[in-house]
Amino acid sequence: MNKLRLTLVCTLLVTLQACAAFKPEPVKPWQKGILAEESMQLEADAIESFADEHIYFSKEASTGGKGVGGGGCGCN
Repeated sequence: MNKLRLTLVCTLLVTLQACAAFKPEPVKPWQKGILAEESMQLEADAIESFADEHIYFSKEASTGGKGVGGGGCGCN
């Protein structure tokens, strides 16, 4: 039992030390242009995502949060 406990404590200490050494760097001003490119966006095509959201909210018979109009019938 002592070997297991010692192994767990050592593993925990190594993990904590590795986490403490991690320092995320802020985005530099010259890197923001790259992040603003269309290929870096989560939604590549705004019209396609709008249509997907409209279909989803029409099937769920609910709206809200994304600017999609209409109710459960799917006519809007």
